[in-house]
Amino acid sequence: MNQQAYPELTLSLQWANPRKEAAFAALRAALPRHLVAKAIKHALKNDLAALPSKVALQAAEMTVRVVDSEEGRALNQQYRAKDYATNVLTFDYALAPVLLADLVLCAPVLAGEATEQGKDLRAHAVHLLVHGTLHAMGYDHEHSQQEARRMEALEVLILQGLGYANPYKA
Repeated sequence: MNQQAYPELTLSLQWANPRKEAAFAALRAALPRHLVAKAIKHALKNDLAALPSKVALQAAEMTVRVVDSEEGRALNQQYRAKDYATNVLTFDYALAPVLLADLVLCAPVLAGEATEQGKDLRAHAVHLLVHGTLHAMGYDHEHSQQEARRMEALEVLILQGLGYANPYKA
């Protein structure tokens, strides 16, 4: 990663229906606002020469919304035509010079994955924040293996910079 300053970040963190599912309490404890901001800022500060758009980011305005299974499923159905809740959805509206995006984390899916995969909940949540932010910046792992490897390698570097282990290692 290069040594440029972090782009300015305006962050809105929303917790939808936190009393509805037990996963919210654990995730809220594992993911305080300052950590959400730190994870996103580290993803935004990656090597700009590698950005698909090749345009420098000056700032970002992002909303992170943590939802229940019902809302996660409805959003995934409406915007991706997939009838299930997924761990993270990214809605990107503008890239540069100001990135505008929403990230939606589904608390029960994220918590379930962390348990099933034997991962720390905080580490898994930070990984998904980084992953979603990279999607908002134009990275995509669904169109080619080369892009998927590039995005995965960048995620690993960013997470290492944050003090987290490679989430793809078995």
